[in-house]
Amino acid sequence: MNSVQKSISLEMVDLGRQYQRLKNEIDQAVHAVMEQTAYINGPEVNLFASELAHYLNVPHVIPCANGTDALQLALMALELEPGDEVITTSFSFVASAEVIALLGLRPVFADVNPDTYNICPQHVEKLITGRTRVILPVHLFGQAANMDALMEIANHHGLYIVEDVAQSLGANYLYNDKEQKLGTIGHIGCTSFFPSKNLGCFGDGGACFTSDAALAERIRIIASHGSSKRYFHDYIGINSRLDTLQAAILRVKLPFLDEFIHTRNIIAGIYNQLLANTSGLRLPGLQPGASHTFNQYTIRVMNERRNELMGHLERAGIPSRVYYPKPLHLQKAFAKYNNGDTNCPTAEMLCHEVLSIPMHSEMTEQEAIYVAETLNRVFK
Repeated sequence: MNSVQKSISLEMVDLGRQYQRLKNEIDQAVHAVMEQTAYINGPEVNLFASELAHYLNVPHVIPCANGTDALQLALMALELEPGDEVITTSFSFVASAEVIALLGLRPVFADVNPDTYNICPQHVEKLITGRTRVILPVHLFGQAANMDALMEIANHHGLYIVEDVAQSLGANYLYNDKEQKLGTIGHIGCTSFFPSKNLGCFGDGGACFTSDAALAERIRIIASHGSSKRYFHDYIGINSRLDTLQAAILRVKLPFLDEFIHTRNIIAGIYNQLLANTSGLRLPGLQPGASHTFNQYTIRVMNERRNELMGHLERAGIPSRVYYPKPLHLQKAFAKYNNGDTNCPTAEMLCHEVLSIPMHSEMTEQEAIYVAETLNRVFK
């Protein structure tokens, strides 16, 4: 590996380069939809659902408008009662907790593992009460939560598990001696096709998937105004559907998903090698028995030097992002669910230390070396 000697400009996620690589196929797919004018529930939507189901090895995929809707649809399909409790992580994007509160349920926040940044099963078990109905793990940054432990807890207490795989679609997990895709181990998996995801469309999009035929049918009906037959409504539902144009784009990209993930793992390997002995940094750990999609490559910056490092990177033409600066249990929006007894010290610590550096499917080895060497110059 040869060092890059001069300053270069990088993107956190380079969607432009990815589009240029797939431009002909994407343009043709979009043009075909425009010619058909089947913009809502066109044939591409069902075709994409079928192809994603085949990729995930799961019988039912229900596309929807976005990842947040996918989470909401999953919880609505479980027919929970107001005040029922859903345990989720405090260190994540707001959507996972937001939909819980929107449905009149109670979000209960669990702490996380300091190496994988994912929900801590031991803390989850301590939080279970007579009102607990669901565990909602978020497989953060492309990394798997400990599904063996979570499934054992759920099975013991008779709870549902809804997996949020918005950042980890395509990751594998060895569960009960069988390799499965994340999102297919619990009762329902939910994902997002936001443009920056490993499988991203050109706008908003999402999907639910499950092996349970009854849950799948309920999700499908709820996503269409609660209607199984036009103008006849079985449930209070919502209007959430994946646009045909977005489905067409996703059909082009899906066959490349494993390649995208492979490239990200190569870049992560370079980071791991060149930053392994860098004092002042902690690299992401890996959940045993699982692969990592590296939707983000997120380090921990010790000794309160994160802002200093971000400034140095910016001057070198390297972007960085903090995901996430404040844990959910301390957010004003969830104040009424925090009676002062919510205790997530690891989540609070991570919010002061985590930093994500460039990671995407079009990144070159030379660019990764440049980023790592720049980091090393700060902490030499």
